[in-house]
Amino acid sequence: MGRTRHELEVARRDRDLRRALGAQIRQLREDAGISQAALARAAGLDRAHVCRIESGTAAASLDAYQAIAVALGADLRLLIVPGAGVPIRDRYQAPMIEGLLRLLHRRWLRFLEVPVHRPVRGVVDLVLHDPGQPVTIASEAQSQIRRVEQQLRWHNLKADGLRAGSELPLGAPATVSRLLILRDTSANDRLVQALHETFATQYPADPGAALDALASAAGAWPGPALLWARIDGSEVAIRAHPRRRRLPD
Repeated sequence: MGRTRHELEVARRDRDLRRALGAQIRQLREDAGISQAALARAAGLDRAHVCRIESGTAAASLDAYQAIAVALGADLRLLIVPGAGVPIRDRYQAPMIEGLLRLLHRRWLRFLEVPVHRPVRGVVDLVLHDPGQPVTIASEAQSQIRRVEQQLRWHNLKADGLRAGSELPLGAPATVSRLLILRDTSANDRLVQALHETFATQYPADPGAALDALASAAGAWPGPALLWARIDGSEVAIRAHPRRRRLPD
């Protein structure tokens, strides 16, 4: 059986990390003017193992890297750096994306699970592109938001990733925008109401105009927007506003 996407990503990052560490070790050793054999003796390791570590082909232990660092008079530091968001999905995101796809007019090109590589590594849930405007939209679906500032920052960074270039055959888009789909729940509604100015600044476009632009043949995309997904069993409805919110007259 083939490996999962998560397993493939882990293997790729492990390979890249081994190569980067090996290149750093080789550079430090050469700068110090010592041979692989001398480094191996000082670190208490087999010379062939040190050779494989430097080439990035050895699955070396943390102890081995630490022994080499001490022998080179260097510090080994291990960091986990925040990226573009946790890729673990909950059970509501797929239906929300499905509901949005069913709503879309055919003028919108759709690309699911689009990886971006810079300024961060991550995956955009759904990328929409209208070549007629032209505009490209980084769309994210969230059933709940645990950290508002993190969600907003990651959405910006993923959109920047599309602006900087991705694997999509779109060329350099003239405009890159954002769309956030939130699950229509009382908790999410209270959060957006409590932080109204924050969400209005991040997603200032009129939600009705955004909904019309997505569902119809005409109408320009109004800019970064927030829409809502109401889930009733197997039915998903994309709305401009939460169902329970009372709008001003």
